[in-house]
Amino acid sequence: MEMGCERAGSVHNVGMHEFLNFCMQCIQDWGYWGVTLLMAMESSILPVPSEVVVPPAAIAASQEGSSMCFWGVVLAGTVGSYLGSCCMYFVSLLVGRPVIYRGGESVFLPRHKVETAEQFMRDYATAGIFFARFLPVVRHLISIPAGLSRVNFLTFSLATVTGSAIWCWVLAWFGDKVGSENPGIMDSPENLIAAVKGESHLVILGVLLLAVLYGIMKYMTRKKKGE
Repeated sequence: MEMGCERAGSVHNVGMHEFLNFCMQCIQDWGYWGVTLLMAMESSILPVPSEVVVPPAAIAASQEGSSMCFWGVVLAGTVGSYLGSCCMYFVSLLVGRPVIYRGGESVFLPRHKVETAEQFMRDYATAGIFFARFLPVVRHLISIPAGLSRVNFLTFSLATVTGSAIWCWVLAWFGDKVGSENPGIMDSPENLIAAVKGESHLVILGVLLLAVLYGIMKYMTRKKKGE
């Protein structure tokens, strides 16, 4: 059993290594356009976590001679997040709930995840679009219930852009910190993965804080409804 666990962990590490290589290749070849593309994928139904896109891009931007800069990475990430979210918003608006439920399983969109995002929208309405940008899983899917519910597009855009910009800034700050403390880290994917993992407690603490705030907000919402 231990050998099986070790083998599974090894496969996971290899997969993460290859995926990180793919992301870095996109960033190195296309610069800001690569960041925008990857973050657009992240904000759609495709499984591209922003945590392995923006921090490496910020690390690359911190290296001497880089054509990118910190704020350029934040802007590219925000634009990509917005574009991906808009795509999902309009697809959901046009095709409707029955099609989303029926065809979602074949495109990384199981029904229970959509229902989770819909419940989040029902609980927090417009504010939920903003807060969702900081929460795993819900972050990728919140545009779907927003489209299904026909949320005002301007309101949707403002909440999405604001939340995405803050989240991209946090991730870029994290990447810039790792890059400044580990010169030459871009030369080795292994060292990059190790450094990101070693410093990731900062992001984890931030996510935990947001989870606590989310719990408080949910409790207060239920209490208000009860009254």
